[in-house]
Order: sequence, then C-alpha cells, then structure tokens
Amino acid sequence: MILPIVAYGDSVLKKKAVEIDADYPKLNELIANMYETMYGAYGVGLAAPQIGLAIRMFLVDTSPFADDESFSEKEQEELKNFKKTFINPIMLEEEGDEWAFNEGCLSIPDIREDVFRQPKIKIQYQDEDFNTYTEEYDGLIARVIQHEYDHIEGILFTDKLSSFKKRLLKGKLQNISKGKIRADYKMRFPAMSRKR
Repeated sequence: MILPIVAYGDSVLKKKAVEIDADYPKLNELIANMYETMYGAYGVGLAAPQIGLAIRMFLVDTSPFADDESFSEKEQEELKNFKKTFINPIMLEEEGDEWAFNEGCLSIPDIREDVFRQPKIKIQYQDEDFNTYTEEYDGLIARVIQHEYDHIEGILFTDKLSSFKKRLLKGKLQNISKGKIRADYKMRFPAMSRKR
C-alpha cells in the first residue's frame, strides 16, 4: 500500500526517532509498504519519519543510479545491486574529504541543492530479522545512507545549506509546508494535518 509522504514543515521530520524491537506491530507489512511508497515516488531512499513514524528505520535502493554513465562499471554494478533495510542504525564513523552532490528529498519536492558530505562511513544496523551488522560504505551509497540517517536524527538536507541558500529557499519551503506544490506522488502536508 502506498503511504502519503510527509511534507517539509511537519514536526515529525524534526524529531529524533526512537529504536524499535522485533515486537513492533506489523513490521514486515510496514517495510513492504515503505518500499512500495518509495518506488511509487521514484525515490532511492525513504525513512520512517517521512511516512509520519518517528522510529529508527530507513530503506535504500540505489538501482536507479546504475544507468548513470558518469560512474565506473564497478560502481554501476554496486549501485544496481544495493537494496537494504536499516533498523536501529548507529553511524559509527564518517571520514574523508567532503564532496558536493546535488541532493533532493521526497519530503521537499522540486528543491535540489549541493550538499557536502564525507565519502566514507561505517554503520551498525539491524536487518528485518534483527540480525546486527557493522558495514562500511563509500561514494554514492554512503551518501544515500547519510541522507536517510539524517532523517532519523531529525535533520533535513536543507539544514546543511548556508544561511544565504536557506534565505533564497524560504518562500519555496513555506509553500511546500502549506501544500502549495504539485508532486507526482501522494503527500501529507502540515496544514492538512492541523485541520483534522
């Protein structure tokens, strides 16, 4: 089932999310719905706060980047085969010289900006069966994970922009929070939530 994606301005996007355990209600159904929602919006990552749940979970599927010829064949192969659910993740390390990449977010439609992030990460997380892993990633996969990890920490990519950029985007961001935007997928706007 495709769920509405929470728009910029909703307080759930600014909350630090909480851990969950294997007893979390209908977890497998939730994960399946999140994948369906992400694919329906042509996303490469989706965090639980983006569907209104302040829990420490996100998923990533970088396969849409696999056709980008600016990546090497090896990188394209890695991107094509990377699909993972991260539950209760903990970022252990971020290292290397920061690099810029043009990022967007399903909760902030029609806004894309260059964001600087470090290229290598080490992360500990649990999978759908609550097995624990510690893994290292670099390049674009690391970046997508960092973007989604920020969501469960209550951080949006726009928070990482300069004050000047934020001022330039202020009107657009206010319009998104008021629902004055057209997206190709189902969204839930803060203004709509308050009317209920």
